[in-house]
Amino acid sequence: MECINIRKVAIVGCGFVGSASAFALMESGLFSEMVLIDADKDRAEGEALDIAHGLPFAKPMQIYAGNYDDITDAAIVIVTAGAGQKPGETRLDLVKKNVEIYKNIIPEIAKRQFDGIILVVSNPVDILTYTAVKLSGLPEHRVFGSGTVLDSARLKYELGEHLGVDSRSVHAFILGEHGDSEIAAWSSANVSGVPLNRFCEMRGYFDHTQNMKEIADNVKNSAYEIINKKKATYYGIAMSVRRICEAVVLDQKSILPVSSIQHGNFGIENISLSMPAIVGRFGIEGQVPISLNSEETAALQDSARRLQDIISTVEL
Repeated sequence: MECINIRKVAIVGCGFVGSASAFALMESGLFSEMVLIDADKDRAEGEALDIAHGLPFAKPMQIYAGNYDDITDAAIVIVTAGAGQKPGETRLDLVKKNVEIYKNIIPEIAKRQFDGIILVVSNPVDILTYTAVKLSGLPEHRVFGSGTVLDSARLKYELGEHLGVDSRSVHAFILGEHGDSEIAAWSSANVSGVPLNRFCEMRGYFDHTQNMKEIADNVKNSAYEIINKKKATYYGIAMSVRRICEAVVLDQKSILPVSSIQHGNFGIENISLSMPAIVGRFGIEGQVPISLNSEETAALQDSARRLQDIISTVEL
């Protein structure tokens, strides 16, 4: 990567998710420059001003509204633009609307000879990650989605609450689609190295099947619940965006379940979904071979088939 300012980030889309992400990144101290881009220039300027007014209480940085010419030297372009999920709507209902929006955005990024990373956050994130790779022409390791980073955080939170332990000591992944066909990888879940079922029994829980089903359902339905109660979700995903940016900017080589195009993993080919990957300075450095039991493998392959069926209807 040449001519990249590792401490510069651009956010395309200043709705709830984009502006919450901008605020979380300002607080993080990871960047010294942030440009906000939106079809509604006034909205971008308003968000930039509002966040900038808190800078006397944070670390110095430049925050401003701009256009696609301002992204050329950014380390990361975060794309949150798109129609939001409404109550009663699934993420996949958004496909047609948001693919059309991406057909406007991604070529604008690509024609700037952009050398950084595109992080796709808009939903449905797996379909749009695939779309962004195909429309941008950039190497696949530099175009990936936030995937199930948030879902996995929700799973850790639920397990932490259930077991009465720090959720940061819980190691568990949600894999596959960021959506209704996602799977909880229970067979590899552990609490500080102790297999999950054993830890549950230590805490007095023995009905594993029922508890796992309830927790997985809570995770899967949490976005719908939040949207029904407050019309949108944005803080959790903003923290997930911050975590992914941290892995890139600090070259942490963190293992995160981001959405990327698969090539033969569990027999899945040419579809974007979430699997654990090593994320660092140059994007995805490699997939992490996670062990899944036969039931989980079948569910993951089913998730991939569902996404494949949708991709086949999209004109790119």
